[in-house]
Amino acid sequence: MQPLRIAIAGTGMIGAVHADAARRAGARVVGVAASTPERAKAAAVRLGAERSFDHADELAAAPDVDVVHVCTPNALHGPLVRRALAAGKHVVCEKPLSTELSDALELADLARESGLVNAVPFVYRYHAMAAEARHRVRGGAIGDVRLLHGHYLQDWLSGRADDNWRVDAAVGGASRAFADIGSHWCDLVEWVSGHRIAALTAVVQTAVPERPASGSVSTEDVVHVLLRTDRGATGSLVVSQVSPGRKNRLWFEIDGAEHSVVFDQENPESLLLGGRTRTETVVRDPGTLSAEAARLSPVPAGHPLGYRDCFAAFVADVYEAVRRHPTDGAPDRPLHPTFADAARTARITDAVLRSAHSRSWIEVR
Repeated sequence: MQPLRIAIAGTGMIGAVHADAARRAGARVVGVAASTPERAKAAAVRLGAERSFDHADELAAAPDVDVVHVCTPNALHGPLVRRALAAGKHVVCEKPLSTELSDALELADLARESGLVNAVPFVYRYHAMAAEARHRVRGGAIGDVRLLHGHYLQDWLSGRADDNWRVDAAVGGASRAFADIGSHWCDLVEWVSGHRIAALTAVVQTAVPERPASGSVSTEDVVHVLLRTDRGATGSLVVSQVSPGRKNRLWFEIDGAEHSVVFDQENPESLLLGGRTRTETVVRDPGTLSAEAARLSPVPAGHPLGYRDCFAAFVADVYEAVRRHPTDGAPDRPLHPTFADAARTARITDAVLRSAHSRSWIEVR
């Protein structure tokens, strides 16, 4: 079987992660595109790509590319995804799928109608212990879910001298902290619990209103959310990119009638299972986990897995779907997260912004 030929538009940190995952899944990185031809040439050497493209549009339509990975700034996602789908390419697109809800919904529809494989890297689903939490919650082991709560905290924009293209609403979108990382929390908790956020009320805060390159800032640093689910549970979420000392702390707790389950992405090798009479820590061990969690445990207990391992497992699932296409057809429920999942988080992000503006509860359509 010939290796899949993939190309990556966008060569920053996340583009390098995609390149590493693609190679681990047995693909060829045939090309890359960056913001300028010169940067693309340098990135091709740095990432070990076979060649560079002068423009991402050329990459998206190249005849020798099977899968396009879109890792550009957010405002460029939609045009590149359309170009790639029109050229018959399977697409992996970073989130958010678009900076506008209507466009994200349209892109999800286009991908579905094309029949091509489409994917968005909500890769925290690929932590084995997150999958174990899903198995236990959805299997009824904790009882009826009453409460979902947690946070996603980072500190990389906490200083007044810190800046990034995501701060600029014209490039990153009207929402920053929530669209960037809050979307991950919502996707993961809905996936684990089986509950859907049905209504919410939110408060946003721009803690650093001026930044060196961006000037006046309109996007949020902090978001507080109260929520209700479609199955009668309530919950809360704090999202921040200005919390000193918190590097990438995605943390959630799901409280049921009998037990609670706690997952911490910065300590992903274990789950905390709470009870009235006994609380225990379950350590990742493929020999004792559920089948869905053991699938994501390629090494024995005591050999830690991390973010890049999750990413590699996600990409491997996507490429397996591509290899099966179109002989086996697109499965109704692919293993990997899709554009439909990204559109779902775009709906939640839109509700957060509307709620913060109106200072009211908003139904998540």
